[in-house]
Amino acid sequence: MPRYFFNTRIGDELISDPDGEVLRDPDRAWEMARAMIRELLKTEGADGALLSATIEVTDDEGEIVLEFPFTEAVLDTPDRSITKH
Repeated sequence: MPRYFFNTRIGDELISDPDGEVLRDPDRAWEMARAMIRELLKTEGADGALLSATIEVTDDEGEIVLEFPFTEAVLDTPDRSITKH
């Protein structure tokens, strides 16, 4: 299974993830990035700098697989039903 690295970009600063996570596919990496952002916002608060941050998920070769803006994790509400009935 592939290894994904969850690097955080806040402005011009990049905080690298040296260890990464072995996950089955990019969809699982997306789920993990969302969970990481939500947990970080819960513990650190949602200040302006953090809300403008992005998690850059890369593969073993350093290629960006996906970019997940922190604001997208806040706006994404999967627990809410789409229908009202």
